[in-house]
Amino acid sequence: MEFTCQTIFHRNRTLLSDNEQLKLDQGNAAYREKGTLLTPDPKLKSRILEGLEQEIVRFKVYVTDKEFNAVGEALISKHPCLTKKGSLTGYAGWKASLKNKLAIYCTHLRKLGCPEVTNSLKHKPEGKLNVASSIKKPRQSEVNYCPSYPAGESDKSLENVRVELLSDVKKNNREVVRMKMDKTFAYRRH
Repeated sequence: MEFTCQTIFHRNRTLLSDNEQLKLDQGNAAYREKGTLLTPDPKLKSRILEGLEQEIVRFKVYVTDKEFNAVGEALISKHPCLTKKGSLTGYAGWKASLKNKLAIYCTHLRKLGCPEVTNSLKHKPEGKLNVASSIKKPRQSEVNYCPSYPAGESDKSLENVRVELLSDVKKNNREVVRMKMDKTFAYRRH
């Protein structure tokens, strides 16, 4: 099954409760009669965005700008009462909210331990065919990852090495300090 706006909105009705769907239907009826726009309460807006997010994630996590535009257009065409005032397209606010919602979702997945997505090796230049060359650098003051402990090490053993490291710093033994710093890196990041 491919990612299209029709597949998202075909199933979107089941993602909203009957009460939420009733609010949208009443808003659409008022829009057709009087041209009044529905200002969804935060709970309804959140549920709409969650429903769109769940459907989009079924196909892909990283959506292009064109696909966000297509989802916004489809949302406004299905529910014209949700058009945003002051927007040239009518869906710019929904597009920004959906982008933010998906970014938060990706961050949540990353915190749960899902591996970071890297670029495919087939699109890389000849000299950079290793995976690590395309991992995005973290933003300022953002922790990129918490590495796992070295093989055969535990919390207690690394804590002992860290305590030894403190005494070695006072002795000014640079090579031993560097070796122990490398060994306890993962422990100090946790």
